[in-house]
Amino acid sequence: MFRPPWLQFLINLGLEFWLPIPLIGLFFWLSTGLLTHQVLSYTYDTNTQIHADSKHQIQFSVSVAVMSIEAVIQRQEKLTEVKVYTADSFLKQMEFEFPVTEFAQIDAAIAQNLRLPVTAIKQVIRYRIEN
Repeated sequence: MFRPPWLQFLINLGLEFWLPIPLIGLFFWLSTGLLTHQVLSYTYDTNTQIHADSKHQIQFSVSVAVMSIEAVIQRQEKLTEVKVYTADSFLKQMEFEFPVTEFAQIDAAIAQNLRLPVTAIKQVIRYRIEN
């Protein structure tokens, strides 16, 4: 069987196997690009609208091991920012903001949110007052 000289040259170099591989790769690259374009440009009809301007309060209940509580009391703004540091791996820190500045009210608000006794809160809390 007669082979053209360029094909015989490729066979001698051992490229008859390796030459189609870039062509196959180019084919897959182009076909997946077209498929991706089709999927990403498809418009979906939605029956319900998403309301992003409303705020929802989420209630969740977990038992956490509280390591420390840091309360920053801002007297001029009449609020307290509270950071609760936990020993759990999935929830390291929780932040709360309360519209109270008295120590007893802060302790009660934290105890109510964490569902812990006030005595346990008093053992781990640290206050900082800012003017």
